[in-house]
Amino acid sequence: MAASVLYDEHPSMARSNPLIFLLALLLVPVGIGIVILLVWWVKSRTVRLRVTEEEVEYEAGLFSKERREMKRTSIRSVTVDQTLLDRLFRVGTVAIYSSGDSPEIVVRGLPDPERLRALL
Repeated sequence: MAASVLYDEHPSMARSNPLIFLLALLLVPVGIGIVILLVWWVKSRTVRLRVTEEEVEYEAGLFSKERREMKRTSIRSVTVDQTLLDRLFRVGTVAIYSSGDSPEIVVRGLPDPERLRALL
């Protein structure tokens, strides 16, 4: 039986970088904005963080994939970093540590990072 999914998100585009998003929208009539938005959208859709009842799964990449899985019981700590704009738009950078001083998983621009921290 598959474990139930508690959190499954991609990084947010507009909410994580609203000023760059507005600039790209302003550049759409010139054509550059469409390219920026398309590349940004593909990059954000190729990163995913999923939390199930038993583990945390991180996947990134379009052509070459990076996958990391971590048992929730092995998580030592979780940090959430948010700028003022991040707090206003409810996004943030989440770092998950299991052992050692460097994080095992770091994802920028995740929506509702405090809910994710509480789950872990």
